[in-house]
Amino acid sequence: MATATYKKTGNTNKKQTTIRIMQLNMQHSRTATDNLMNLTRQDQTDILLIQEPYLIKNKPAGITRPYRTYASNEDKTRAAIIIANDDIDALLIKQLCDRDTSVIEVRNKSMRIILASMYLDIKEEIKNKIAKVEEIIKFGEGTGILIAMDSNARSQAWHDKHTNTRGRILEEYIASRDLNIMNEESEHTTYHTRRGRSNIDLTITNNQILKTLKEWEISMEESS
Repeated sequence: MATATYKKTGNTNKKQTTIRIMQLNMQHSRTATDNLMNLTRQDQTDILLIQEPYLIKNKPAGITRPYRTYASNEDKTRAAIIIANDDIDALLIKQLCDRDTSVIEVRNKSMRIILASMYLDIKEEIKNKIAKVEEIIKFGEGTGILIAMDSNARSQAWHDKHTNTRGRILEEYIASRDLNIMNEESEHTTYHTRRGRSNIDLTITNNQILKTLKEWEISMEESS
């Protein structure tokens, strides 16, 4: 689980817009969902970018009311975005969404950004998912973009111990598009189970949002 804070100062009134964002793979767990909802309230998190949400009847479930859930209408969706702050307006960009991708445009006061949650299935060619990232980048050209993904790809570029073929392909694309990896080095990992630990959860941005995204870190809170 990773958290970050988006801070933007308006040009006119100099007031600062601060939005707290959390990224997490839920592994389809009801317990993880319940814990996340409690943590969202405690930490006053504004936006959740989640992968592999808990599902009932193939739809994301267990979300606190009146939080808003944005996801594709496809069954068994593996990516969703939750807005927990009533003051934040969001629009689902339907043409960019699919089972593994949820994309919204967020507006709050002087702020306008594109947020995406993505799940990159390890069984699928990563180049196909990179094509989806490219669609998002082109759609949001000139606007701040943040993409949170469970990449299922390992790379030392985002502080994993190893770089595998998937990781190398993805890091080459990120470099070619002049995107920024927000992951910071930590003694902790973004993914850990009984089978092992790795840093496969990744946050990337374009240059327009780089200076306004602060305090990316791996949360110490238990989510499951």
